[in-house]
Amino acid sequence: MKPPFASSLVPAISRAMSDDPFSDPNTPINDADRRKRLMFRAWRRGFKEADLIMGRFAEARLADLDAAELDAFERLLDAPDTEVYAWITGRAETPANFDGPVLDALKSFRHEAIVSDGPGE
Repeated sequence: MKPPFASSLVPAISRAMSDDPFSDPNTPINDADRRKRLMFRAWRRGFKEADLIMGRFAEARLADLDAAELDAFERLLDAPDTEVYAWITGRAETPANFDGPVLDALKSFRHEAIVSDGPGE
């Protein structure tokens, strides 16, 4: 006997990305929407210093990142704010699974921002 709720699950599974909190979070999204989502997340870390670095980095460089680099950036967004900030500023050693070209680019970008935002002449 088929459970009474089984037929209601089929449409939810076959739908594309939605705002439904119970939909499959692993449903692929297009590249433009993924970049928008990453931009949003980069500016809303919850830790203002991390927001400023990661948000500005995303605005300046997100369009140029390839798929593997987007994955690495997304992993950094999934990590705790204070830890990522400590890795970027050099206050803590970066774990091997987060170390790589994207974090190096963030560190470099932070340095460039400090130099450009420094005291004026």
